[in-house]
Amino acid sequence: MPLKFFLKLYARLAGLTALVILLCLVLFVGINSVRSQFWHEHFTQSLMRWLASSPAPERQYHWLSSRNGFQVSDAREMSLSAVVRERLGYGQVVAIESSLGYRFLVTGLHGEVIQFRATQPYRDTAIASAQILQVHLDAAGPEDRDEAVAKLAEGLNLGVLRIQGSAALPDDEVLERVFSQGAAFYTDNGEGRVLVQLSDGELVQVSLPAPFNPWAWPVILLLLVVSGSVLALALLFVLRGLDSNLRKVESVAVRIARGEMGARVEAGEGTTVSRLAAAFNSMAEHIQRLVNVQREMIHAVSHELRTPVARIRFGVQMIEDCESQEALQRQLDGIDGDIQELDELIDEILTYARLEQGGPVFSLEEASVTDIVRQVVSEQQLLRPAISIEDEIDEVTEHIGMADVEPRYIHRAIQNLVGNAGRYATSKVLVRCHIDEDHCRVDVEDDGPGIPEDEWEKVFTAFSRLDDSRTRTSGGYGLGLSIVRRILYWHNGQAFVSRSDSLGGARFSLVWPRKKPLEPSL
Repeated sequence: MPLKFFLKLYARLAGLTALVILLCLVLFVGINSVRSQFWHEHFTQSLMRWLASSPAPERQYHWLSSRNGFQVSDAREMSLSAVVRERLGYGQVVAIESSLGYRFLVTGLHGEVIQFRATQPYRDTAIASAQILQVHLDAAGPEDRDEAVAKLAEGLNLGVLRIQGSAALPDDEVLERVFSQGAAFYTDNGEGRVLVQLSDGELVQVSLPAPFNPWAWPVILLLLVVSGSVLALALLFVLRGLDSNLRKVESVAVRIARGEMGARVEAGEGTTVSRLAAAFNSMAEHIQRLVNVQREMIHAVSHELRTPVARIRFGVQMIEDCESQEALQRQLDGIDGDIQELDELIDEILTYARLEQGGPVFSLEEASVTDIVRQVVSEQQLLRPAISIEDEIDEVTEHIGMADVEPRYIHRAIQNLVGNAGRYATSKVLVRCHIDEDHCRVDVEDDGPGIPEDEWEKVFTAFSRLDDSRTRTSGGYGLGLSIVRRILYWHNGQAFVSRSDSLGGARFSLVWPRKKPLEPSL
């Protein structure tokens, strides 16, 4: 198949792949947007509900305002959407993402809206929870610390561990931050940890769940399922279209096999089998033409054979009544002439059939077209001395007279034209030959009556004869010009007729490529 077909196929696959990637990207962003909001609301829910359940949190936790942006605001002073207000009315924790991070909102005991701002929600929420725990443990005292730890761990939904030995301590850098700041956030195996130091010097470790992971395996699995489904559906669509088009070709093939020679495939442009459909239609047209030619040939041959056979039968009957040797000889000569005519007709029919039904195996070789033209002119001049048959070859053609041809068939084509012109010419036949770098052209002109323009295409039809001066009385079987056209076809050229400007009669022209042509498509 040509490169263009593969490029088109690859372009479609690339476009489909890009579409699937874009779809997966949109799904990934959309799903993670919903997951992120749900995760952040769930992650901060324990902290926000602890704050909401505390009486007067703005006074109890006023120190969070300077550290983590904790503040209490009246709902009427905040610009909130109707959906957010409705959710707050149900007592839900609402996370609102902004360019500066997140705002977490919840309704307090007296209907006020508690707002917690966090530039880094995971870290800030962990530190705020640890600092609340630190304040309450300091207030509880050493003897009630275990009970306070259990209560705070349950209320804030945290893992709380009192450090009892050096084995549970983090690295020195974290310890330095704890001793200087009172609390330090760090990660351990992907999970957040906050180490706080109580007023009596005891260290308490606060553990948090893993942070939000956009590449969670359910999301990846969903994207794989979606991309696989889209590719499978696209492949199914392509295969269904291909199967539909192939079924059209199969249906037409069955119709042709039943004798409907005019059936053709209608695959349309740009489909995957459009080239196959075009080739199939071309083949069907060729087969139809061959069948028509065969029918016409059988009809024409039966008509052409009838006359000489009838004359032979009549001659045989006349032999019985011949009384002299001279009369007998005349009948035998007539029969011999009729047999010779049958032999020539059969030779013409076989040549035409061989050229029409696939053509001979051409062995193109470099030969001199000018020499072939001169040879034909010389031979025809000897056969028709009563008229003048001349050739006209320019200097450029003389210099580059070689071309890739099948010499025997090109000789036959030019000979048929010159012989045909000689039968109808009044006094002169002119054969012009012109060759350039790309093409060869041979024009055969005569000064005869010419051919009407509306009959120019008909003269190349097998067994056709015109009704004017070019009648069957001039000889021939109506196959010569058909043979010429088929010879030029297999040379990837053309044969056509026009009117001679110089002599006034008909002008037959042969044009074909100078170099070896590509194999013609049927």
